[in-house]
Amino acid sequence: MKKVFIIKYAELNTKKDNIGMFLRTLKENIERTLEGYSVSITFDKGRMFVSLQDEDFESVLERLQKTFGIHEIEVGYELENHEMETIETALISIIKESEFHTFKVETKRSYKEYPMTSLEISKHLGGVILKNKQGITVDVHHPEVTFFIEIRREYAYIYFERYAGLGGYPVGTLGKGLLMLSGGIDSPVSGYLTMKRGVKLEAIYFESPPHTSVEAKNKVLRLAEILGEYGGDVKVHVIPFTHIQEAIYKSIPHDYMVTIMRRMMYRIAEKIACHNRCKILVNGESIGQVASQTLSSMSVINEVVTIPVIRPVACFDKLEIMDLARKIGTYETSILPYEDCCTIFVPTHPVINPEREKCIEYEALIPYEKLIREAIRNEEVVSLSKEQVDYSSYL
Repeated sequence: MKKVFIIKYAELNTKKDNIGMFLRTLKENIERTLEGYSVSITFDKGRMFVSLQDEDFESVLERLQKTFGIHEIEVGYELENHEMETIETALISIIKESEFHTFKVETKRSYKEYPMTSLEISKHLGGVILKNKQGITVDVHHPEVTFFIEIRREYAYIYFERYAGLGGYPVGTLGKGLLMLSGGIDSPVSGYLTMKRGVKLEAIYFESPPHTSVEAKNKVLRLAEILGEYGGDVKVHVIPFTHIQEAIYKSIPHDYMVTIMRRMMYRIAEKIACHNRCKILVNGESIGQVASQTLSSMSVINEVVTIPVIRPVACFDKLEIMDLARKIGTYETSILPYEDCCTIFVPTHPVINPEREKCIEYEALIPYEKLIREAIRNEEVVSLSKEQVDYSSYL
C-alpha cells in the first residue's frame, strides 16, 4: 500500500458542466505548489488523489492546506486492489501502529458491483479490528478514531486522519484582478479573500521616495510573497508617486489631499489593470475605518474609474481583519513600522464628506494627466518567484 492524500472538493461540486475546468486548474495548482516533490495526481468528479513517494509528509500537507479549492484532506493508503483479504491485511497493519480505545468503521462504495454492501463491509472490518487489537471497543457516536473505507472499481482506500482545507475555488478559474497593496493590515487580507474566490492576482504599490523608504517597499514585496504561497507568484507593479503627491501637497487644500490622492491612485490602477487584462480592482477599504472610507468618500473616489472595485473586507471590523491577517501569516509583516505613501502628508482633519464638484475644481490646479503618464512610464515591475530573494531578510 502507498500513502495518499484524498482531496474533497465541496463547493466545486456545484459546478456541473464545467467542473472539468475547475478540477484541471486545481490539479495544475497542486502540481505547481508541490514542484520538486515526487508525487502523482489523479482525479475524478468525486475525489482527487495525491500519491506520495518518500516525501516529507508534513511539508506536503502544509502546502495542500494553502491551496484554494480544497475543502478537506484525508490522509490514508491506496491498496493494490479491493479484495477483502487485501483490505484486512492493510487494516491490521495500520491498527498495530495506532493508539486508540474506541473506534468505528464507515464504508463508501462507488463500485456498486462489489459483492458486499457498505454496511456488511463495515461490520466485517469492525470485527477484524476487534479481533486483532486488545482493549478497544466500538463507539458509533463518539469514537476516538473512524476508519473510512472507500471501495472503487480498481482500488480500495483506507483513511482515518482528516484536515481542513481552505475551500473556495482554485486560483485562476475566475479571471485576474489587480490588488492595491499597501503595507498595512487590510489589503493583504483582501487579496487572500479574493484569491479564495478563484481570482488570480497582480498587485500595485505606490511609492514616494524619499518620503517613503526602501524598507517600506520591501515590506510590500514580502507581503506579496506571502500571498503567493496561496495563489502562485504575485507580480507587483511599483508606481513612483512622489511627483503626484508633492503636487497635491503644494496646490490642493489639505482637507481634500487624501481624497484627491486616492482618486489619482484609482486612475493609475485602472490603467495598469486594463493593460494587464485584470478585470477588477481589489483593495482593503473597510467602511468607516478612516476618512477616505466613509460611504461619501468611497463614492466620490470610485467615480473616476469604470472598472469594478471589489472590497472584500468592507464589512469587517478591524479586529476581524487582524485575526485573519494572523491566520494567513501577513500580520507580523504588516505591522513593521515603515510608512507608505498613504500615511505621509496626512492632514489633521481630512474631509469625510467630499463634494464631487470641489474635487474636480481642485484637480484642475495640477497637471495630473501628465503626472499620471509620467508615473506609468516609470513603473517598475517585480515578478516574484520561489527562486528570488526572500524580502523578509531585508526588513
